[in-house]
This record gives sequence, structure tokens and C-alpha cells, in this order.
Amino acid sequence: KQWYQRRVAITAGEGYDSVEHPFALDGLKYMLLSKIMLGAPDDVQSLLTGKMGLKYSGRGIDAMKAIADAGKKRDISIFNETIAEYDDELKKDPVVQNHLKALYDNLLEKNLVRIIEPYSRVQIAHVAETISLPYDIVEKKLSQIILDKKFSGILDQGSGVLIVYDGSESDQTYTYALDTITHMGKVVDVLFKKAQKLS
Repeated sequence: KQWYQRRVAITAGEGYDSVEHPFALDGLKYMLLSKIMLGAPDDVQSLLTGKMGLKYSGRGIDAMKAIADAGKKRDISIFNETIAEYDDELKKDPVVQNHLKALYDNLLEKNLVRIIEPYSRVQIAHVAETISLPYDIVEKKLSQIILDKKFSGILDQGSGVLIVYDGSESDQTYTYALDTITHMGKVVDVLFKKAQKLS
């Protein structure tokens, strides 16, 4: 599906460019955005050095390049600086604005995981200070990451600490219990059929 969406964006952008339609610039921006969202910010540079990239250079394209650089560096502060610098270019387009929100959430998540990985216990205030974000935003995002099972741990809100668990050591008790019940069900079925034959 993602390949198809990229191909459509590229074809549309090239189609608009071939007839010199004003939507060609938007097509190029969306091609760049799709590369950024798919985690391929290196491909942005190759698109920008191509025919369309050179033809449609400007602040809108520079904004997408800066977003790609922030994504490549996985740095939320550079991302926020870019949003502030290119506010007009990025927030006027609702498609770009919506995807930037998703990209921000993704970058924030990756940054938080990168920061907390080396610890077994870490103060949430330390994480917030390291990432330069308010405590409540960091706490909420850490809670979401744990609930989504993207990271194994627990928030001790009383002491303001994140306790990190090693890996995802899964408990097989539930799986074994289900297997036992399934096998017992089969045994009961067999016994029931034998009892019917006897009567």
C-alpha cells in the first residue's frame, strides 16, 4: 500500500510538472513528505537534486528539507525549531500539517525510548529535562508508550520514577492453560462419543 501511495504521488507530481500545472509544487512537497513519513529522509536529498527539485526550489521545499534533516537526526528540538521557522509554509497546507503531527509524535516516541533505554530506573523529571519538554507531556507520552507495549516498564507517579523492565519476558502460563483446556475439551468429546456408543 505504501509503495502504491508513493508511486501515485510521484506520478502525479511528474504529471503536473510535465504540463507545468501549479499543483506540481504540491506534488513535489507530498513526495518529500511521503519519504519523510516512511522513514527514508535520505531519499529527500536525491529528489531535491533531481529535475523537479531544482525547478521548484523555494521556502516550501526548504521547509520539507529541514523537516527531513530533523527526522534523520531524530531530534525533536530541531523539529520544533523548523516548525517555528517555516510556520507559514508548513501550517497553511492541512495535509502537511496533519502528517507533521504524526511525525512529531513518532519523533517524540523515538527520542524518549532512546533516552530511557540505558536505565533500569530513571526520574521522569530527568527525562523531561534531557528532552527539553514539560514534565506532564513527557509523563503522558511515556504512559502511552508503555500502554501501547512499545516499551516495557511502569510509571511510579508517587515518586516520579519510570521503572524499566528488561525485555518482554512473556509469561507462558496463560498459553499453557489454554492448551490444557483445549486438550481437556477433546478428551471430554471422545469420552462423550464412547458413552453414546455404550448406551
